[in-house]
Amino acid sequence: MGYCKLQIGCMLVILYILFIYYKECKRFKHKNKLTLFDILLGVGLIEVLFDGLTAYTVNHLDSVSDTINRVLHLIFLLSLDLFIFLLFLYMISITTGLPKRKSRRLLLYSPFLVNMVLVVINIPSLKYYEGELSNYSMGTSAYTCFAMAGIYIVLSLIIFFRRWRYIEKHKRFSIFTYLVVLACITVYQMLQPQVLLSSICVTIIVLGAYINQENPSVTELSHYQDEMIMGFATLVENKDGSTGGHIKRTTKYVQLLAEELRRRGYYKDILNKDYMRNLCMAAPMHDIGKIAVPDMILQKPGKLTEAEFGIIKQHADCGGKIIQDTFGHLCNESYAQMAYDVARFHHEKWNGTGYPEGLKCNEIPLCARIMAIADVFDALSEKRCYREAMPLEKCFEIIEEGSGQHFDPMLVEVFLDIREKVENAHREINNTLSGGN
Repeated sequence: MGYCKLQIGCMLVILYILFIYYKECKRFKHKNKLTLFDILLGVGLIEVLFDGLTAYTVNHLDSVSDTINRVLHLIFLLSLDLFIFLLFLYMISITTGLPKRKSRRLLLYSPFLVNMVLVVINIPSLKYYEGELSNYSMGTSAYTCFAMAGIYIVLSLIIFFRRWRYIEKHKRFSIFTYLVVLACITVYQMLQPQVLLSSICVTIIVLGAYINQENPSVTELSHYQDEMIMGFATLVENKDGSTGGHIKRTTKYVQLLAEELRRRGYYKDILNKDYMRNLCMAAPMHDIGKIAVPDMILQKPGKLTEAEFGIIKQHADCGGKIIQDTFGHLCNESYAQMAYDVARFHHEKWNGTGYPEGLKCNEIPLCARIMAIADVFDALSEKRCYREAMPLEKCFEIIEEGSGQHFDPMLVEVFLDIREKVENAHREINNTLSGGN
């Protein structure tokens, strides 16, 4: 047992994380489907188990048959390879999201698949050596395992540093820690194969992922925060006689447009997973500044005077200040900044004639340019206290006419291309709000 004390300790830590994780998931009813972290956790436990078994058998060659020893080593090496590969996929999933194209997925999977085959083929040639601290095994199977780890560590570092700016700050440190720990232990294990430290690497990664990304209690708290934000946005919208339809429709239009941009490869370094989530949560806050506008102006059935319109225009500036002063202290920094940009700049125009700052072209944050199209389209397509709703055909025509003047021309082109999806969303949400009638 003395040769596998480290692995036993690591296994106890992972089992404790497993127990707490599923206990909290059951408490908050989060387990609807198997997640990548679930698989990572299970494979990590298997890797540590077989790391301990091989640490024992390689030091008891006289009492353990060669066949059993090689089978245990095969499972250990394959589980280690799989854990490293899953960690790579997990890192992508929590930052940019996994690619949807089969060709890109195949490119990511290829080194792993080749390595798995090489490990299996070369396991008969595995050799055992006597070290000062412990016996250990080496051979082509072990070398290919280290090579694959090196490939995915390098790929992970490239992705991480290329997209550093667009990864939320609270994730940067944890992801960087994963990569540094994995790289350092892998290199040290290659130089000193007798130290058998892979279990420490697996345990630190599992613990870090749980604490920083997967803790169900933190997820539940974030859910409550999202509900509070949506409730507040709906409350503000009710000031002008709406019943929540505007924020639901505009949020859906924003989501559809952003997803299509991402699918086409536009702004691929910006439209990562965190950005998409923050954008959909920031969209409902775009008119939060209307809480400072008198109801008599918001609900006026006739045309606004110049002075009244001037007061209406102040809602963009007020919205930005409200986000900074109130929600900025409750949310993560990336979300707070996006909510501020959406609230303050969604009335800026591509040609610089908008308000409150007269920004133009790419000076306007991308999230605000997306929001502008969704906001105007919905404002045109729904009945207001001062006019009737316009037909969707006319609404799309007005958006197209505003290309290069009011709106980013590239975003308009994409929005018009997803016209069918927008129309379906408009119909479905309205049917839901009207009780299906």
